[in-house]
Amino acid sequence: MNSSHTSGSREIDPREIKVLIVEDGDEYLQNLSTFVARGIRYTQAKSGGVATILLGTLQPDLVYLDMRFDRTPNEALLGDLVALTARFNGDVARARAFQQDNQGLFVLRALRDAGFHGPVILSYDFSREERRFRALSDKDPALSYCPDYADASEIQAAIFRAVGRRVPPA
Repeated sequence: MNSSHTSGSREIDPREIKVLIVEDGDEYLQNLSTFVARGIRYTQAKSGGVATILLGTLQPDLVYLDMRFDRTPNEALLGDLVALTARFNGDVARARAFQQDNQGLFVLRALRDAGFHGPVILSYDFSREERRFRALSDKDPALSYCPDYADASEIQAAIFRAVGRRVPPA
């Protein structure tokens, strides 16, 4: 299994935005590098552990983070399953489902603990969970979100906004 991938083999332009995509599949890497490529260079990590390792060498401008990791091997998931199981009254299945469904938040914590303080975009629709997102962003002002169903122009705008740049003209 390929744990990291950089899109394309072109020379690195220092003006490009370096984005670390953390996901358990390849959908974000494929879609973003195809439809949201201008001015952005993507590198992929398929787990939080790999993402924290890549921070030192990549020094990303932004992390684009999936929320749900249901295809990641259990041993690669971040979070204390024993503590989660206790939280769910001994129900290991519910604890594991919670760990997978919220893995993006465990990865976010690991990235912050590893010293990354740049912007993070969670790929998740918080529109029906505004209080939850407000609580998260109050603790982490560099956090934003982009719904899974966002189109290429919305994602591009979110990335450029998060790093404080204007979207280049077409």
